[in-house]
Amino acid sequence: MKNEVVLITGASSGIGKAAAEYLMRKGFHVYGTSRKALGNIEAQDEPTGGFIRMIPMDVTEDGSVIDAINLVVEKEGHIDVLVSNAGAGVAGSVEDVSMEEARVQFDINFFGTLRVIKAVLPLMREQGHGKIIAVSSVAGVISIPYQAHYSSSKYAVEGLAEALRYEVAPFGIKVCIVEPGDTRTGFTKSRITAQKANNKSPYHERFTRSLARMEKDEQNGASPISVARVIHNMIMRKNPPVRTAVGFQYKFILFLKKILPGSVLEKVVGLLYN
Repeated sequence: MKNEVVLITGASSGIGKAAAEYLMRKGFHVYGTSRKALGNIEAQDEPTGGFIRMIPMDVTEDGSVIDAINLVVEKEGHIDVLVSNAGAGVAGSVEDVSMEEARVQFDINFFGTLRVIKAVLPLMREQGHGKIIAVSSVAGVISIPYQAHYSSSKYAVEGLAEALRYEVAPFGIKVCIVEPGDTRTGFTKSRITAQKANNKSPYHERFTRSLARMEKDEQNGASPISVARVIHNMIMRKNPPVRTAVGFQYKFILFLKKILPGSVLEKVVGLLYN
């Protein structure tokens, strides 16, 4: 896999940045994307031949996505791996989050993922191989109160990736999902709070308590490098599993969801976040 080309969306911070740096050290040619990138900037080089180049891409804009992919193809001639990682979070009760705020959430997390995948698929089909790794979340399997729109967008990503996995297998393309749990990144500070989730909201007290618990767990969570290692492992596997949770505790939690009655799981989540 040495010197294969990887495109990572949302690579300027957090999990995306950690994955870009980790894969660079392993010898990959990494093209990281960010809305704020100025152009084709060679950020780092390794003796292994690996490097990171940051390029501009806004996953909510068709033209921006196409331009970034064309730039990589001009430089490399192919894209072997897509890590679809760009994402955002909107916090608030279902009632307080406006329709526009909900659209923004889905436009980044779901439609942004879909937009980039659709843009790379023709290239991967023509070359007869490729891997698509969708970064989802444990919250895409277990819904979290006051994060309903974030959870829903990640559920949608999971459904997309599962169906896509069947469709593209005949073309030599592998699709898998990586599900981080609480991870120590700048995502916590960048989370958007719904405008109506203020002290006038009937949900305010519970929402504030739930959000504080979530932010504490995130800032005491795993390093993003742990997610980067899992992403690398999925790249290296010939036939990666459909989904992989990051961290033993989250694997265990998702296993419990399969065997526990729904009422029990509901009580546990309620105690944690309500």
